[in-house]
Amino acid sequence: MAKLTVKDVDLKGKKVLVRVDFNVPVKDGVITNDNRITAALPTIKYILEQGGRAILFSHLGRVKEEADKEGKSLAPVAADLAAKLGQEVTFIPGVTRGAELEAAINALEDGQVLLVETLVMKMLTARKNLKTILNLVNTGHHLEMVSS
Repeated sequence: MAKLTVKDVDLKGKKVLVRVDFNVPVKDGVITNDNRITAALPTIKYILEQGGRAILFSHLGRVKEEADKEGKSLAPVAADLAAKLGQEVTFIPGVTRGAELEAAINALEDGQVLLVETLVMKMLTARKNLKTILNLVNTGHHLEMVSS
């Protein structure tokens, strides 16, 4: 069976989840190299042109503990992406799951974009709370399992 691409699917009115690599260098809130954002534009534009609702998941840096979240917001990426697309990109700072995220997803209309901050979490043991892990996976979070 051939691998399907975004061009093989009817996207009109569909919520299209896209894992993008927007882990770009940011210094003092300014993106210093936007190549990864630019590389994703053809796919994002295609989804929007076809009437899809683009829900983009990405992260900035690696979060091992709460203190690592400082300065890791995708807000500069959302602004840069909006400028490149010539349209608003919905972004909710710090919201990675839950009712607020679900409401933002459900409020999207055809041709709109939502950028979701995800966490890259290093799980230090395999004995973590299964419900929490499943919740993160179901909302597009990437987990790196490391056995101790």
